[in-house]
Amino acid sequence: MMEAQHTNIKLMELLLQWDPLGYGEGSYETEVVDVLQAVHVYDEVKTLARKIQAIYEFSFEEIIPLQSCEELSTKLIMIKNNFSCEI
Repeated sequence: MMEAQHTNIKLMELLLQWDPLGYGEGSYETEVVDVLQAVHVYDEVKTLARKIQAIYEFSFEEIIPLQSCEELSTKLIMIKNNFSCEI
């Protein structure tokens, strides 16, 4: 249980620092929660990246380049799988 909580904290830290649309930290609370949920559903980098892209596009009507979403997705999956990852 503690490990899952620790993993979620690490995922949240990374997500809260990510500012893909330049609105500043703290502008994406709803999206962060949605992405956190998606991380626990998807294990494939490209699938998760597309989901991240869709979440932000739905909220802001702007498309984040898939490459940027894939980079984030890779880091999130590494954290979820408990690999140490220098961020």
